Amino acid sequence: MAEVRWGIIGCGDVTERKSGPAFRKAEGSRLVAVMRRDGRRAADYAARHGVPKWYDDAERLISDPDVDAVYIATPPVAHVGYIRQAAEAGKPIYCEKPLGMSHTESRDVVRFCAERNVPLYAAYYRRGLDKYRKVAELLQEGKIGEVRCVQVAMYDRGPEQADLRRPAEPAEQTAPAELPWRVRPEVSGGGLLLDIGSHALDLLDFYFGPIAEVKGLLSNLAGLYPAEDTVSGTWRFESGIHGSGMWCFVADRKEDQLQILGTAGRIGFSVLDVDGPVTVSTESETETLIFDSPEHVQQPLIQLVVDELLGIRACPSTGESAMRTDRVMEQLRATQSLRPGDTPDDPKAKEKGDFR
Repeated sequence: MAEVRWGIIGCGDVTERKSGPAFRKAEGSRLVAVMRRDGRRAADYAARHGVPKWYDDAERLISDPDVDAVYIATPPVAHVGYIRQAAEAGKPIYCEKPLGMSHTESRDVVRFCAERNVPLYAAYYRRGLDKYRKVAELLQEGKIGEVRCVQVAMYDRGPEQADLRRPAEPAEQTAPAELPWRVRPEVSGGGLLLDIGSHALDLLDFYFGPIAEVKGLLSNLAGLYPAEDTVSGTWRFESGIHGSGMWCFVADRKEDQLQILGTAGRIGFSVLDVDGPVTVSTESETETLIFDSPEHVQQPLIQLVVDELLGIRACPSTGESAMRTDRVMEQLRATQSLRPGDTPDDPKAKEKGDFR
């Protein structure tokens, strides 16, 4: 094909600036249709972004002969169904993360696409940004020697809205429908690790390849919502490098840092702050590298997706790589600790996991 004509399923907030405009600004790419279940809002999005077609039915968008490829930007609960529909139609897919509500779902849908020879890409867009690609370059050059271990620390404050505060009695707990979808496991698949913490794990896969062994622990320490709010763990890459991580989303401040420690120095940077610096420290010097992110942060990765579909160069963020990250997150979340107020002899506590 001479160009890739895209259709978006789920034109919500993430598509307003991060991704949507990039599909018409990338070279060899055009955005021709959008879909949202609320037809009025779909029409509004199309009008504001200069998109010629809009739908309130995903099947109609997928079957549109003018749509060559599909971007799925819905909450995770709908990903697998739409991926399967697009794959059945033979149309390449670019999907937000996680791919599925579980590693099993992700694995099955990756196989489903492979069996039909349909390309599947994941929106881990940091793989396309200069800041994070520079880190990969430094590692390949051996700037800090042989890498021995990595450390991830990601913290955020708990929600401050009144409807998310811990209720006095369990019966008064906020109804799930009133909570943001990202902390409703039946919609998101779990807690905020899957939504924002996943970026660190995906970058580590990008830098060091697959993780071979994982041990993790999750808790709901604040009781603000049904999903876990704290996850910690350790892991070992197939290469032998060790790693550890702590994600706490009910802390006193917003902070995140990924440290890569080698035999001749270390590299540190924020995972979430795409404009934040990269610090490279060796015995002889400490260097701070500054980067500017593009107006639409997904555009560099979207360009790589388009380029691969046009046969120009490969895209580094695939269904396979995303599936590996989904597996690691599931293993980190495999063991649940006691919640505040539980006792080891409480049958309900034992169902959640008794770490004595």
